Amino acid sequence: MSSHLTSPLIEAPQLEGWDHVVSGKVRELYVPTGVDPSAAEEVLVLATDRISAYDHSLQPGIPEKGCLLTGISMFWFEQLEDIVPHHVLSATDVPAEVAGRALRCRGLDMVALECIARGHLTGSGLADYRAGGSVGGHVLPAGLVEASRLEPAIFTPSTKAEAGQHDENITVAQARELLGEELTSQLESLTLAVFERARRIAAEQGIILADTKLEFGHSRVDGTLMLGDEVLTPDSSRFWSADTHAPGRTPPSLDKQFVRDWLTSAASGWHRGADVPPPALPAEVVEQTRSRYVEAYERLTGRSF
Repeated sequence: MSSHLTSPLIEAPQLEGWDHVVSGKVRELYVPTGVDPSAAEEVLVLATDRISAYDHSLQPGIPEKGCLLTGISMFWFEQLEDIVPHHVLSATDVPAEVAGRALRCRGLDMVALECIARGHLTGSGLADYRAGGSVGGHVLPAGLVEASRLEPAIFTPSTKAEAGQHDENITVAQARELLGEELTSQLESLTLAVFERARRIAAEQGIILADTKLEFGHSRVDGTLMLGDEVLTPDSSRFWSADTHAPGRTPPSLDKQFVRDWLTSAASGWHRGADVPPPALPAEVVEQTRSRYVEAYERLTGRSF
């Protein structure tokens, strides 16, 4: 994938032959013109250059981030398709003005659950462990610290919140109450199988996959359960360089943790939970964030960006 730096794409563009129907934190969803969005068997998923943290969309965006996310997702969809089918129909048969950042996909009825796999203890999982010794209903051994490896990895679902609201970590038992035993078991099995495959592939490139969030949906054509949205990107996962990992501290990341860390530092002047939006990201934070995404893309895929 070749690259020439451009201004960040923030707003959903108008695309001939497609109706814009939904804006997410990062992605824009389109359906063919005139088609009922709730029944569309085919959709266009566009990754913008927006970046979000702590349920806020941040400015000014990260140049070409959407292209990086799309390239990484396509790499992983191809690595995983023998485990679970995915929603992508074409990465090339898309409008020319959004080539490289848009995917033509099957329309899915998304499962109302964030499917999280954790292979190391960090983030909200670490907070839950410190509070009660368990994560997602999994009782873990005493004495674990920041970045401790979890073997085997664990499935820790969360609810899907509306825009601007917080996802809520729940137990597997609570997920069963929401979705039923059969579907929850299927989601757990697939999530962990995907994670273990990806953890092994990442490790071959000297990268630790600490955790990831997956989304699944049922095809509107035949009901098949499929992997949707993005997969194993620096937006939805934590990636660490293996040579910097040491239990007890958070390793430098190849993901958007760098932005989270800046937001919660004294340098930003912003307090999480404050009733004011975060400040604009300084140019050096934008540049360093982009460099981390490029490094993740190149190390994971083996391709130059």
